[in-house]
Amino acid sequence: MKKEAVLNNSPECRSRIIAITDAMQVLSGKWKFHILGTLIRGERMRFMDLLREVEGIGAKMLSKELQDMEMNHLISRTVLNTKPVTVEYEITDFGKTLEPIIEEIANWGIAYRKAISEN
Repeated sequence: MKKEAVLNNSPECRSRIIAITDAMQVLSGKWKFHILGTLIRGERMRFMDLLREVEGIGAKMLSKELQDMEMNHLISRTVLNTKPVTVEYEITDFGKTLEPIIEEIANWGIAYRKAISEN
């Protein structure tokens, strides 16, 4: 006997789907997890340090991703009054709440690479 798909339109289910959609919109993109993972592991970092650390990203894309994450309160940007002007980025306390998620994604990636290499 074939099971029928059950659509759950309860308020709890709808609320959960909206929350997942929100999270995916804030965290989507090729670079955000890499940037966040880098900032979680370190302290404040300058733009050029991040550019060197996040292998393969261009300056324009890094700038866009940093702006998005600052707008979403995941990182903070500090402009120092130096010559030339220095800009530093650091993860916010709210951004740090993503650390266990980033760690789990890293663990999954390690397991995935191991499983693929064994086949």
